[in-house]
Formats: sequence, C-alpha cells, structure tokens
Amino acid sequence: MKQPQFPNEWSLVQIEDILTIQDDGKIIHQGWSPQCEREPASENEWGVLKTNEIQDGFFLDNEHKKLPDTKTPKPRLEVKAGDLLVTNAGPRSRCGIICLVKHTRNKLMISGKMYRLRLPEQFILPNFIEAWLRTSFAQNELNNRKTGISESGLNMTQSRFSTLPVPLIPFAEQKIIAEKLDTLLAQVDSTKARLEQIPQILKRFRQAVLKMAVKGDLTKKWRDKNNILANSWVNPKASDICTKVQSGSTPTNNPFEQNGKIPFLKVYNIVNQKIDFDYKPQFITDEIHRSKSKRSIAFPDDVLMNIVGPPLGKIAILTDQYPEWNLNQAITLFRVEKEKMLSKFLYYVLCEGKLVRDVMHDTKGIVGQINISLTQCREAVIPCPSLPEQVEIVRRVEQLFAYADTVENQVHSALTRVNNLTQSILAKAFRGELTAQWRAENPNLISGENSAAALLEKIKAERAASGGKKASRKKT
Repeated sequence: MKQPQFPNEWSLVQIEDILTIQDDGKIIHQGWSPQCEREPASENEWGVLKTNEIQDGFFLDNEHKKLPDTKTPKPRLEVKAGDLLVTNAGPRSRCGIICLVKHTRNKLMISGKMYRLRLPEQFILPNFIEAWLRTSFAQNELNNRKTGISESGLNMTQSRFSTLPVPLIPFAEQKIIAEKLDTLLAQVDSTKARLEQIPQILKRFRQAVLKMAVKGDLTKKWRDKNNILANSWVNPKASDICTKVQSGSTPTNNPFEQNGKIPFLKVYNIVNQKIDFDYKPQFITDEIHRSKSKRSIAFPDDVLMNIVGPPLGKIAILTDQYPEWNLNQAITLFRVEKEKMLSKFLYYVLCEGKLVRDVMHDTKGIVGQINISLTQCREAVIPCPSLPEQVEIVRRVEQLFAYADTVENQVHSALTRVNNLTQSILAKAFRGELTAQWRAENPNLISGENSAAALLEKIKAERAASGGKKASRKKT
C-alpha cells in the first residue's frame, strides 16, 4: 500500500500529536521487565505481559508471567481496555506489532518490550487508529523506524515511533469508517479462521489414512476382489525384514572442516518427513566416510528415523541427491530386504508412529532428552502384507496424500487472497472511498468546528488544560 491519497478534508499528523498526556506527563509509557516466575499469574496476582499477547489485530490476555511476591507492582503500568499496545523489540516480524486492548483481566502490567498508548477518545477512536496502523503503509513506516545489527534483535525507540504519520479526520467520519471496517474485517477474519482450521483437519486426515493403511483397512476390498485371505498379513520384527538396522555415528576431530564431499545427515535435515539437505548442509571426506564412519554409510532408498529427542520419530527416505550418505548417531537407518518389503511401505508404517508409541514407556535418556535404543528398533514389530498388497497400499496412500496436498495448496492460496483482501479494504478506507458518499451527504460534519483542523486544536487545548508537558526527546 502506497501512501493513500487522502480526501481534502483530512490531515496527516504525527502520532505524538494525538496521544493523551497521562498523569505523569508522558504520552508513551514503556513497561517494566523484572525477573518473573515461570508460571502465569492467577486472577488475583500481578503479572507482566509477554509480547506474545500482542498479535496483529487482537490481544491475548493469557500470555503473562507472575510477578514475584518480593517485587512491588507498578499500577501505573497496568493495561486497560482501550489501550493501544506496540511491541518495541524482538525479531523484525515481531517488533512493531500493534493491537487494541478491547477487554482484559486486571493486574497485568506492560513489559519493557512494549509501549502503551492512550488516546483522547472524545476526539480520536482507538479502533480507527488501530486500523490505520495495520495498513501496509503504516507497517512500512514502522519497519523503517527499527534499528539494530541483527534481524533477530531489533528495537524501535520512542523518539522514532513518535514521528509515525497518522491521518487526522473529523470525528463523525472516524465513527463511520470504524463501523464499516468492523463489519467488513469481521467477515474477512471469520473466513480466515475457517481456512486456518483446514491444515489441522488435513493433518488428522493423513494420520487416519496411515492408520488404515498399516491395519489393512485401506485394502480390504482389494483383498476381497483378489481372493486374498484376511489373515495374509504377518508381523515380523524389523530385523527379519531388513538387511540392516543400524544407527549412525559422528566422527571426531572437526570432520566437517576438511573440505569433504560426502553428505553428513543430521536430525535437523529431516523436515516434514522428508530430507532437506539444503538447510545447513555438512560434509565429511571420503576417507572418514569409509574408515572411521563405515557403520554410518547409507544409500538412497534407506528409511531413516531419529532416535534421540524430543521429538522422536522424524521419518524420511534417503533421496538420490547423492549416491552415498553418512548419518549421525541420532538417526537409525532401516534397509529393507526387497523380496519382503518395499521401502516406501516401511516408510509409511514408521510415519504412522506405532513403533515410537510402543517404546515410549521404556525410553531412556538424560534430563530433557529421550532415546530409542537400537535394540528396540530391531525388535519392533512391523505389519507385513504381500508385496502386491504393499504396492497397492503405497499407491492408495500417495493418491490420498496428493489429494490432501492439493487441498492444502488451495487453502494457502486462499489465505493469501484473504490477507490481501484485508489490506485492500484498509486501503479503500484510508483513501476515503468507504465514506465518499457520506461526506457528500454530510458536509457540515466535516467542516468548520467539526473539521480535522479544529479537532487538532481541541486536542491541543485539552493538553494545555491538563497542564501536562511532553517530555523532551532526542532526535535519532
């Protein structure tokens, strides 16, 4: 969104010009970040807000930490309905997020990573300003005010934020715009919420497909049609249908700093049940690969599972991106006997997760870490139908998964369009298009004592009457 072409009756001012001067003479309050307890505050205890409470367009009052009993609360920092909150520190995507607090529990204080703004509500509607600050133009202005040497740790000073441009328009027109936006954006948000539920539904669908596949339910009619007995499945151990079940190992003495060419796979390279070696790839030399790490050699079509977690049970099939791979000690490979089992069928069996569920009660490890032993992997019971039925199961699973992937891609496209629609509606609102007819029909409500210029004078007069003085600020 480029800077809107405002109607002639509107003005552009800095946000500091329209904020209420609070009791201590400040127009912007920055919070406090004491060392807090890990658990959230109960209803009658003081808590400090976490920045997760501030989301684009809505406020979560359950994201907070308890203030220790040894620390005295600061009631002047308590958040109230009608407050505008702005995150002022964090990664780029989380610095400069703004929301209007429409309702909240008592005894919650803003933290040092956020600003609190209050508006003279008889002149400026908070939800009107919130809508403006959600526009792509305002977000771009906010982005330009962030400073820092790392994308993961940016800041936005009060002096920079105070100069943020905002439109000043007649109060009656603010009401009309806010009402129209409430209606239109509520419809958009409702659509967005329904779309955002679909990926979770598809996740459950895929899990149900896998469960039917490994139980034989997916191919019951196929067996009947092909006169295959219902008890044709056997349940061997993994070691009985694999030529190798072996965990990897990590060589010593800086093996990744020797200009090697053999890809060395780590758990973080298994993403969404697939190999992602484009992320932080590491290599070892052929000498290390064939001597010191011989047990860890893996080939395309080997099935992999991580055995150190959490999480446990990340699964993938090695691709032919490289002719040979090497694995670290947190990964076990399963190399099937091709006369007994398809690699892709074993992959789906492991993706279903029964192996991990069966051994979870007996996993071992240090604090914060759990392990599945190599023995547990080798002795795991694997459902095993005939090879023709495995082929049919793999075909059906892939067909159903492809359908789910198509739906998910359509949902992502729809979400993109919905997000664009939000910005389109906001752009129309702040070009004055939603209220063009209203302005033509109500010239007396946008001129004279009701004009934007008169409104600014009223705000200045209220400030002067309050006796408040803006704190001086350094230009940055």
